[in-house]
Amino acid sequence: MTYVVTDACIKCKYMDCVEVCPVDCFYEGENMLVIHPAECIDCGVCEPECPAEAILPDTEPGQEQWLEVNAKFADQWPNITQSRDAPADADEHKGEEDKYEKYFSPEPGEGD
Repeated sequence: MTYVVTDACIKCKYMDCVEVCPVDCFYEGENMLVIHPAECIDCGVCEPECPAEAILPDTEPGQEQWLEVNAKFADQWPNITQSRDAPADADEHKGEEDKYEKYFSPEPGEGD
């Protein structure tokens, strides 16, 4: 098992999860974070930290797509271990539906 970041993170990218991760398994894209499934130790400390409720265990139904997205982009995007401020419009996108189709960007973020 691993945890995955879902499209609820897109355009929110609050980063509260990054500071609590004991193994630094978060990677940063332009407008979302992902978890590297091979590095995640399934401790779950990140899940309750996410204000957007974007982090879920991959064992929940329907998470296969997010496991693939997380695995693919964790290998392409830079590691992030320190949180930064969320985007100015993050709260406007919190809870929005279909964010992957509307806003996903494969571009990397800044990382540390």
